[in-house]
Amino acid sequence: MTTLPEVPDEDLLRLDLQICFSLNAASRAFGGVYRTVLKDLGLTYPQYLVMLVLWEHGTLPVKQIGEYLRLDSGTLSPLLKRLEAADLVRRERSPEDERSVTVTPTEAGTALRAEALQVPRRIMAATGLPLEDVRALRTLLDRVTAALDAAV
Repeated sequence: MTTLPEVPDEDLLRLDLQICFSLNAASRAFGGVYRTVLKDLGLTYPQYLVMLVLWEHGTLPVKQIGEYLRLDSGTLSPLLKRLEAADLVRRERSPEDERSVTVTPTEAGTALRAEALQVPRRIMAATGLPLEDVRALRTLLDRVTAALDAAV
């Protein structure tokens, strides 16, 4: 295994050795595939992520959705407004704490889940990877994310 100190200085700034570039390129490629796959559902990728969280957990405070998705409220609020305008979610102030807003999938939002079931299979097929490789990649990315979070 090659460690960073063993990499010659002249190679350190090569684009093909930058993990951030590979991750960004993969993210952009995923974005293109998701745009195509989600078009029929009328969702953007960030909206799809919000719906995934709500389908899995049900009604949640905006703050908790943001924690699951690693998004701040400034990014999340416009997403939720568009989902509400599309009648996929309902936002309500909590009666216990008016500062807290809860989000609930509407009947249409809940029904959309059945259509969304094909999305993960189509994305998996597009990767060209077997399930065990996807799981291993996810594990590695989770480890990288945790290490980077700890480094900040």
